[in-house]
Amino acid sequence: MSEAKDPLRYFRIEARELVDQLGQGVLDLQAGDDPEPVARLLRHAHTLKGAARVVRQGDLADAAHALEEILVPFRDAASPVPPPVVGELLSLTDAMSAMVTALSAPGQSDVSEKSEVPDAVAATPAAATAATATPEPERGAGADVDELLEAVDEAHARFAPLRSQLATLERARRTAEGLAERLRAAALAGAGGGWERDIGASVSGPGAGAGGGRKRGVGAGLSGPGAGAGGGWELGVSGFGAGDRGAALAGALAADLTALGRRLAETVEQVQRELDDIRGRAERLRLVPAATVLSTLHRAVYDVAGAEGKSVLFDSRGGDLRLDPHVLAQAGNALLHVVRNAVSHGVEPEAERVAAGKEPQGRVSIDVRRRGRFAAFRCRDDGRGFDLDAVRRQAERRGLLRSGAEADVRELMRLLMHGGISTSEQVTGVSGRGIGLDAVRDVAERLGGEVSLSTEPGRGTTVELVVPLALVSLSGLAVRAGGVLAALPLDAVRTCVLLPAVEAAAATAAGALAHDGRVLPFLPLARVLADSGATAGDGSGRGVAVVLSVGERVFAVGADRLLGTSTLVVRPLPDLAPAAAVVSGVSLDAEGNPRIVLDPAGLAAFAGTGAAPGPPAAGPDEPRPEPAPILVVDDSLTTRMLERSILESAGYRVELAASAEEALERARQRQYALFLVDIDMPGLDGFAFVELTRADPQQRDVPAILVSSRASAEDRRRGLAAGAAAYMVKNEFDQERLLGHIRDLAGPPA
Repeated sequence: MSEAKDPLRYFRIEARELVDQLGQGVLDLQAGDDPEPVARLLRHAHTLKGAARVVRQGDLADAAHALEEILVPFRDAASPVPPPVVGELLSLTDAMSAMVTALSAPGQSDVSEKSEVPDAVAATPAAATAATATPEPERGAGADVDELLEAVDEAHARFAPLRSQLATLERARRTAEGLAERLRAAALAGAGGGWERDIGASVSGPGAGAGGGRKRGVGAGLSGPGAGAGGGWELGVSGFGAGDRGAALAGALAADLTALGRRLAETVEQVQRELDDIRGRAERLRLVPAATVLSTLHRAVYDVAGAEGKSVLFDSRGGDLRLDPHVLAQAGNALLHVVRNAVSHGVEPEAERVAAGKEPQGRVSIDVRRRGRFAAFRCRDDGRGFDLDAVRRQAERRGLLRSGAEADVRELMRLLMHGGISTSEQVTGVSGRGIGLDAVRDVAERLGGEVSLSTEPGRGTTVELVVPLALVSLSGLAVRAGGVLAALPLDAVRTCVLLPAVEAAAATAAGALAHDGRVLPFLPLARVLADSGATAGDGSGRGVAVVLSVGERVFAVGADRLLGTSTLVVRPLPDLAPAAAVVSGVSLDAEGNPRIVLDPAGLAAFAGTGAAPGPPAAGPDEPRPEPAPILVVDDSLTTRMLERSILESAGYRVELAASAEEALERARQRQYALFLVDIDMPGLDGFAFVELTRADPQQRDVPAILVSSRASAEDRRRGLAAGAAAYMVKNEFDQERLLGHIRDLAGPPA
């Protein structure tokens, strides 16, 4: 629908943002006596009121104005907003949320200026909670976004051969320039030789000969014997003109090729930058900030506390971490059970807390953190903790524990996680059925994660849900170490220190770095990345120490150079390609190539022990020859990356080609140990590639394996007849079988 036909198109987006901010801001009013949240709420309400007036949404504007009227008396107040006022404000934001939802409901007419606020929204707590639940952001379906990302990555891959053609164009330009120089030199040499012959004839030999020479020269073009000499002079002059014109044409060709190469390089760079920007935006569109579920959890804590007459503060951290929406939604559903139990079971009534020497107000906190390939959601309350005696009695009553049997805290917690045990004395709408923790465990199992539970009687309970990440967005610091590019999560970076050559060598030798009055463990990244082909350094001896912190642990890693910061979308490595503990995943660079993203926790473990993955480097008297790589040829980015991961995890060096044409160009430039080739590709297919390499004396001995979705006996026969050493079908793909073929044909990895 066009903007002219849909005047509320942009208002709906802005209004939803503002109403969500108002709802979260009202909940934040419980946190303390800071007047800034009130001022911020007033600004949001004023903005919403003005925007609603512009698009003639009078009821929404009036609701925003009413919220302003309630808040104004507390703008400069030194005391927090009273709970009854907070409840009134939440009812108002619920009503505003319902109005915005009605505006954006498919097939529903826009809310007019005369529309009424639904009574049920203000009157029913359950409806109010539903109204303020964080709506799903407007974005394309996950499958559509995934298809877009794949299309962008394929477009990136298509530009890789074009970059190599720029080198071909540059060679053509140099050839044209060389041809122009040769033509100019030949033209000058040819013209000078003819002239000397004519002059020489006129000044040497007998006078008659000389005269004849002059006559022949002067009589150029005349009949008789002189005509031949004249013809020679004429030929010299005409030869000079042809050579000069050829040189001019070659020079013009060289100039055109220079201009074409410059324009083509600029175009390729620009398109790749734009594709990279599109990919980054699409990937972030695919992800959702954790704050979307934290807001819902905050409201759940407020509602349960109100229903049970308790005063509970909620605080959260890590809301800016962006996660896969499926993972986040499942984790959010599980955490709803956790926070409700925390308020209902854990947090004591105010009088009981005061008697126990605690603050009158209870506290529930959620902390979201990325841990390498996982996301950890930790929920902690400062309540009474679990009644372990009650848990034991319930377990005995249900037959889960033999009467009188010894059971430590861990065993009791394990029984609690399997459900059916509740320490609540009565069943309510919130708790009492013993299914909350069971639901959390079920979510963890479905996602392939885990959940842990710990309690301290009288001090509180902690529930931690850890789930694997499909995708995660984070800010990263790109570094170069020993010729390998890698990224470090920026949230773990404390500072960076430039190291002179002497200090870098000393830190590497000692495994320690003196920094800010402390001696920190020091781990050179070149040693960590040794399996990726890293060398000892950049040759200068200088380096950079990146100081990292993981919890209470502070250490430093060494790199050759810092390459800047950027937003990364990190993908986990495939199950078929397990990585060392220092690697948390990969992120694609501007050309679609994977870049290692390092895990600070894994690095901390290596730095603490002084160990590092990978075999020791060969000594100076034991040079280790570089093995020939395997060339993977496939037009599918996904297949290329998967096969590369499998081969590199097995120890092989790998290079990639997105087409048979690019593979042939690469094969002309270097020797490979083996070709792993797809059949169905644009341009030359895999059959033709194998036939061409078998006919090439330099490549005929390089074995080729065809990998295709074609499974017919005819295709297998055709592949083997073309010269392939093996044929594998993709839907019957077996990693061990593939590696077995490669070991037989190319030998074990070096």
